[in-house]
Amino acid sequence: MKITEVQIIPIKANNGLIAFGSVLFDDCLFLGSIGIHKKLDGSGYRITYPTKKIGEKDINIFHPINKEVSKLIEDEIIKKVNRLFA
Repeated sequence: MKITEVQIIPIKANNGLIAFGSVLFDDCLFLGSIGIHKKLDGSGYRITYPTKKIGEKDINIFHPINKEVSKLIEDEIIKKVNRLFA
């Protein structure tokens, strides 16, 4: 699997949330609404995946299953964020 596109949409900062990102895998799978947050200690960024609240429970819409894919998505998004906010 290869990420073929990364998009970042900056927003007005809200409790550390600064942007939303999306990735395109192999030009055939789009994953969007990935939250991009400033780390509390100011040392960089972290990402969160979308959830939907049903009753009292948060249900995951999607998320990586293994560390390799998780790191790939995080690295590509943060690389683009660093260029955008440099």
